[in-house]
Amino acid sequence: MYKKLIADIVGVTLRQVENTIKLIDDGATVPFISRYRKEATGNLDEVKIGEIKEQYTKYQELAARKQTILKTIEEQGQLTPQLREKIEQSWDATEIEDIYLPYKPKRKTRATKARENGLEPLAQIIRQQRCRNIEAEAQRFVTEAVPTADDALQGARDIVAEQISEDTPARDIVRRSFDSWAQISAKLVKGKEEEGAKYKDYFQRDEQLRRCPSHRLLAMMRAEREGIVKLKIAPDKPENVIERLCRRYVRERNAAAEQMSLAIDDAYKRLLEPQIETEFYNKAKENADTEAIKVFAKNLQQLLLSAPLGQKRILALDPGFRTGCKTVCLDEHGTLLYHTAIFPHPPVADRQGAARIFGELVAKYRIEAVAIGNGTASRETEQFVNELNTDKKLAVFVVSEDGASIYSASATAREEFPNEDVTVRGAVSIGRRLMDPLAELVKIDPKSIGVGQYQHDVDQTRLKNALETTVESCVNTVGVNLNTASKHLLTYVSGLGPMLAQNIVDYRSEHGAFTSREELKKVPRLGPKAFEQCAGFLRIPGAKNPLDNSAVHPESYKIVSQMATDMHCTVAQLIADKKLRSAIDLQRYVGGSVGLPTLTDIMAELEKPGRDPREQITQFAFAQDVKTIDDVRVGMELPGIVTNITAFGAFVDIGVKHDGLVHISQMSAKYVADAGDIVKLHQQVVVKVTGVDLIRNRISLSMIR
Repeated sequence: MYKKLIADIVGVTLRQVENTIKLIDDGATVPFISRYRKEATGNLDEVKIGEIKEQYTKYQELAARKQTILKTIEEQGQLTPQLREKIEQSWDATEIEDIYLPYKPKRKTRATKARENGLEPLAQIIRQQRCRNIEAEAQRFVTEAVPTADDALQGARDIVAEQISEDTPARDIVRRSFDSWAQISAKLVKGKEEEGAKYKDYFQRDEQLRRCPSHRLLAMMRAEREGIVKLKIAPDKPENVIERLCRRYVRERNAAAEQMSLAIDDAYKRLLEPQIETEFYNKAKENADTEAIKVFAKNLQQLLLSAPLGQKRILALDPGFRTGCKTVCLDEHGTLLYHTAIFPHPPVADRQGAARIFGELVAKYRIEAVAIGNGTASRETEQFVNELNTDKKLAVFVVSEDGASIYSASATAREEFPNEDVTVRGAVSIGRRLMDPLAELVKIDPKSIGVGQYQHDVDQTRLKNALETTVESCVNTVGVNLNTASKHLLTYVSGLGPMLAQNIVDYRSEHGAFTSREELKKVPRLGPKAFEQCAGFLRIPGAKNPLDNSAVHPESYKIVSQMATDMHCTVAQLIADKKLRSAIDLQRYVGGSVGLPTLTDIMAELEKPGRDPREQITQFAFAQDVKTIDDVRVGMELPGIVTNITAFGAFVDIGVKHDGLVHISQMSAKYVADAGDIVKLHQQVVVKVTGVDLIRNRISLSMIR
C-alpha cells in the first residue's frame, strides 16, 4: 500500500515507483537508474528517483517501527485482531503513535499513582457523568493513601486527564488548533541583552508559526539553544481549544460533569499542550531543516559544477600580509612542481624581489594562468599580479578559499603531501580548484565549503546524506577520467565507494593506465554489479574503443556496433560523421529493454562523446577604486560575484572583504519566491549599493536597476 502513497507524494505512477524500488533493491544507484534505466522508470529524472528513494526509506523505517509496536503490545497481552489490523493498515506515523500511546511503557505518572491508590472506578464515574453527588461518591475512596475526598477527586481527575490526553480525537482537536492558530513566541531571558545582541530582533517576537520562514525559525531556535531567548509554540487563544474539548467530552450538567471539565482543563494545560507543542516544534524544525538543506544542496551543486579552466599550468597564490603570499606552481595535471613565498605587501614588503621571483616562475614553469585566493590581501595581490601582467598573456582568476584550510589540515592532504606544511597544501588546493573545482572540492567535507544556510543547526545526518547525494550526482553528471582521477573523486562514482576506489588506484599504480573499460573487471573485488553501476561514468581518453571515452554504457556497445555495421562504417567513423548518424532509423533498434529514451541518449553522446556539461570559465574584475568597505558609497553600481544563496536573498562579493546582501525583495521589480530562480552561485552580477553599516560591516545591495 505504501507504494501507492509514494506515487501520490512524488507525483508519479505506481508502475514507476514499483520499477524504481525494484532497481534500488537490486543495488542500483540513483545516477545509474536515471541515466541507464529510463525505460523502466518512464524517463524519471534524478530528482524524482531521489524522492522515491527517500520516501521508500522512510516507509521501510515506519514498517520496522510498526513491528516493534505490535511486538510490545503483544507482550502486554493486549493485542487484539482489530488492533493489529488497525496498526497494520495505517501508514501515517502520527496516527500509529497515537494508537500506540495508551500501551506505550511510560515512567510513573500522577495517573499511575492514582490507579495504585484504587481510584480507577471513581475516574470511570466522572467520565460517565451520571453522578449528581460526586463528593459523596468520592468519600467512599478515602483511605490512608487518599486522606480526603478532595484528594480522591484529584487522583480520579489525573486518571481522566491522562485518558483524554491519549485519546486520538482529543489529540486531533488540539492538533487542528495548533495547525490553524499556533503562534511562535520568543522572549528574552533576563540579563542576556548584551550577550545576545545579535539576536535583538527576537528579544520580543510573536508570529504565526506557519508563516514563519525557515531561516528565521532556525535563527530563533539557535538563540534558544544559546540561552538568549525562550520559545513557546501554542494557539493564541488556548481557551478556545479547551472549549472544543469540552464540547466533545462534557455531556451533562452536574457535579460529575464539572469534575470532567476540570480534568479536561488539566489534560490540555499539563499534558496535551506540551506534547503537541513538542510535536509541532519538531515538525517545524524538520520543515525548516528541509528548506535549509535544499538551499545548501542546490548551492553545492552549482559550486561543484562551476566552470573549470581545464588542464593548464597554474601559479597559485594564497595571499597574506605578514606571512607573505604562499606561491605554488602546478603542471597541467595538478602536480606540485615548486613552492615558495613572496612578500609583495607590507609589513615585510619586498615588492621588487616578489616581482622578480614571480616572473622567473612564470617563465621556468611555462605558467598559463594565475589563481589567487579570495581571503586576506586578495585584492592587493590581484593588483600586484595585474601590474606584472601588462601584456595579458596570463589569465588571472580570484578563487574561493572556502574550506581550503579544512583540506590543508586533513588526513587527505597529509596523504597527498606528507612532506609539505598546511600553507603549501592550501595554495595547491586553490590552484587545483581553478583547474577543476569538482575534482578538488570532493576532498572537503561539503559542510565546510561555506555555501550553506544554518548548516550547523539542521539535522546533521539528513544534511550529510543530502550533500553526499549531491556530490555523487555532480561527479556522475560530469564523468570521471579513469586514469587521472584521485581515489576521493572515484569514491563518488556510482557503484564504487572508498574500498573499490582505492583498489582502482592501486591497480593503476601497479599495471599502468587502463586501456579499456573491460579492464576494470580485473580490479580486485570489482564484481559484475559494481562494473554495471560504474562503467558508464568512467572515461578513458584515447582508448582503442572510442565508446570507452563516452557516456554510452558497455551494455549498449553492441547496439552502436550494429548501427555502424548497418551504415557500412566503423564506430569511430559513425562518431565523426554527422551524415551517417542522421541516416539511422532508431526504430530499427528498439526491442527488449531498449527503447527510444536509451537510443536517443546514445545518439546524443555519439554527437559529442565525453563532452563536459559544465560551462566555460570567464575572467572577472572588481571595481579598481573600491578595495575596502570604507570605499563603498550608497548609490554606487559595482560588479560582483554571487558567493552564497539563501532563502532570504544572495550574498555578493564586491571585492571589499565583506560580502553584501541582496535581499530577495531587491532582486527584481517583480515578486521573487526563490532567490535561486534569479541568480546562480559564482554568477557575475552588477549591483547597486543601497546601504552601508560600518559598525556592523554590513552592506545592502540591490539588483533592481
